[in-house]
Amino acid sequence: MKLIASLTSPFARKVRIVLAEKQLEHELVVDIPWNAETQVPQFNPLGKVPVLVINEQEHTSLFDSRVIVEYLERLVPSPVLIPKAAEAYIQTKRQEALADGIADAAATIFIEQKRSQALQSAEWIARQQQKIDLGLQAMSQVLGDKLFFVGEELSLADISSVCCLGYLDLRFAEIAWRSQYPNLANFMTRLADRESIKQTIPMV
Repeated sequence: MKLIASLTSPFARKVRIVLAEKQLEHELVVDIPWNAETQVPQFNPLGKVPVLVINEQEHTSLFDSRVIVEYLERLVPSPVLIPKAAEAYIQTKRQEALADGIADAAATIFIEQKRSQALQSAEWIARQQQKIDLGLQAMSQVLGDKLFFVGEELSLADISSVCCLGYLDLRFAEIAWRSQYPNLANFMTRLADRESIKQTIPMV
């Protein structure tokens, strides 16, 4: 298998952590989709990363991190990262959607702010910022005083949340989410030494 990814993408990091937790051998290919020489569209017509190439000769690939992690969970069922019980499954996927949504809003702001000042939309940025603010509030409420977002062991809910919060640290250090939500800060501290987390710290 080959994973085409950006080292800063929270969605690619989610897949990389799942691959590490399941100890799946793979080749990591760093490719930035907006570079002129990118090869991403050859494997994903939407031109986004991450892309998991299953068979390069046949151009068999999967894209969208949610689809990829579902595939990996079925490919290697242990350790269980997506619970099978209906209620736990939905809670896990809901938390993944929340974390991904926050990360997507943050990435949207980052891209918008790379445009010239005259072309930037303050209203658009404010709308995305509201998603981040309300999303973090909801995330803190979901976690409460628990060690993990769903159940008693690491799951995709936690992995997605780590990637989201890590992306905020990378791109928006001015967002003081740690002081505002101490439970999220403690959550990140508890998982910081986990090997799959350390191996995938986003790099510019």
